[in-house]
Amino acid sequence: MVVYKNSTRKLPVTKDGTGMGSGMPAKTTTSPNSQRSKPKTKEATRKQSMLNTHKLAPFKYDMNEILAASQMDEAKASAFLASLIAKASRQSTREAKDFVRTYLDSGDLSKEEFDKICRLMDKYSKYR
Repeated sequence: MVVYKNSTRKLPVTKDGTGMGSGMPAKTTTSPNSQRSKPKTKEATRKQSMLNTHKLAPFKYDMNEILAASQMDEAKASAFLASLIAKASRQSTREAKDFVRTYLDSGDLSKEEFDKICRLMDKYSKYR
């Protein structure tokens, strides 16, 4: 450790015997990425109808009412609802309706329940 005359501060000593504050200027390096590059153009994508995540609680409530009245098993209904919300909020309501259609084709949902779920998704969706 080096102790300077008018200072109570102790600085660590490097291998060559000089202190860390040896008066040498610090090296400044510029990376190639630090220079400004051309702004990237944003690709236009079509807006899709997706589930409005701000209205998720009322959507779950209404869906639980539909699923409670259906013939679907409770554990299967829970997994179905979670997958439906994930697809409708992240991909699109069109993808979610295709997912619901697979349950209609397998016989887990009736045509009336399918129509109610599709109307409910349309009601709680927005374009983004």
